[in-house]
Amino acid sequence: MTTTVTPPDAKPATQGPKRPRRPKSARAGGTLHGGPIAYAILIVFTLVSLFPLVWTAIAASRDNQRLAQTPPPFWFGSGLFDKLEIAWNDANLGEAFFNTTIVAGTSALTIVFLSTIAGFAFAKLRFRGRGALMLIVIGTMMVPPQLSVIPLYMMVAKLDWTDQLQAVILPSLVSAFGVFFMRQYLIQALPDEIIEAARVDGASSWRVVWHVVFPAARPAMAVLGMLTFVQTWNDFMWPFLVLTQMGNPTVQVAVAGLGRGYTPDQSLIMAGALLGTLPLLIVFAIFGKQIVGGIMQGAVKG
Repeated sequence: MTTTVTPPDAKPATQGPKRPRRPKSARAGGTLHGGPIAYAILIVFTLVSLFPLVWTAIAASRDNQRLAQTPPPFWFGSGLFDKLEIAWNDANLGEAFFNTTIVAGTSALTIVFLSTIAGFAFAKLRFRGRGALMLIVIGTMMVPPQLSVIPLYMMVAKLDWTDQLQAVILPSLVSAFGVFFMRQYLIQALPDEIIEAARVDGASSWRVVWHVVFPAARPAMAVLGMLTFVQTWNDFMWPFLVLTQMGNPTVQVAVAGLGRGYTPDQSLIMAGALLGTLPLLIVFAIFGKQIVGGIMQGAVKG
């Protein structure tokens, strides 16, 4: 039996060129770290975004004389909480918050539900006139809402719904944008094979909607619900026409009644605007992470 002795200075056999190693930050699942320039840009954008809210709080803590001076104040005064209390009592914001929550919550839930069903029909079902109906839905988005104010007000007045919340809720139960948004999302996020598999298993159309469509559309439904809630909460023109400040006001209608007089109290108006914005900030602080996570999850699945 012969034994082969390898010299100590012999080089091992080459197995081809080595692949260059990727940096740790570029590996799959790794974390990308931004440089100082990226952090500086993000800080600047954050400060610019927060400035209107901070300025509103600063203006609410001052009086008209100080706000009219040049340069304007850039720090808080001592009257912030007093002005917030006066605005809360004068505008009856407790009742306004309750009314606006009912209006915005009902509109958001209804639009999300109906838009998801309609979006699924336009995205995955085959029926005669689907393209023409979708064009009509998109066309309604191009019509200015101001054109429908007069006939809508005549209809509400004939139903004797003036100064009642249903006059604000009923026109906001459907959304052409919501239908278009859910259709575009479900085209990519919901494969046809899943629907066909559910039908092979004997699932009816409503069961497919409940057990297949809604779970797949959950991220988009969360985003649409948040957008609808914020838009309805901030709506001013239509509630201002059909509601009164002494009847069933929403937040925007109630805030519009602050500071009236020969010389409007700008700080009181700012205090009411600040109170009207705080609930939206709280809602986004609670559900913002879930919504962003749902968007990323939907993007990965798509």
